Amino acid sequence: MENKERAIFAGGCFWCMVHPFDQWDGVESVISGYIGGTVENPTYEQVKTGTTGHAEAVCITFNPEVVSYEQLLSVFWQIIDPTDSGGQFVDRGTSYRPEIFYTTEEQKQVAEQSKLALEQSNLFDKPIVVPITSAPTFYEAETYHQDFYLKNPAHYERYRSLSGRDEFINKHHSMA
Repeated sequence: MENKERAIFAGGCFWCMVHPFDQWDGVESVISGYIGGTVENPTYEQVKTGTTGHAEAVCITFNPEVVSYEQLLSVFWQIIDPTDSGGQFVDRGTSYRPEIFYTTEEQKQVAEQSKLALEQSNLFDKPIVVPITSAPTFYEAETYHQDFYLKNPAHYERYRSLSGRDEFINKHHSMA
């Protein structure tokens, strides 16, 4: 029987959060959705208003014997601006905030160690502001948001190039 865990990360627009994780061996699925708010079964139209408290996020189902949570965290840190709690790149507001939602106490400890290591690396001039929070209910986003980079490659590439995300990644992470 295959070992499975879930990792949940918020890091701005969920369209841009899928592809970096989707390409790893051991990752079974990357689902776009909403987490951390007060409305049950929220819709995109509700979440984008910023009034529900939810963040756009991805829920990654993975086999920790093939890809570790530490590796997924490393990818996460490389694709966000961990110094910006007000959103990510051109996407502003609480629904685009960066946040790590742990599903086990071990994930919490690993995430805290990872965050501390990033802080101590002095890669950024500003403090690392990403909260590490126990995962509440994750709600799957509408079908048209799933695998957006595969279904709408031209729109996805245009969005990525204009969002500021790639420019930031290239400036701060030569390996990303």
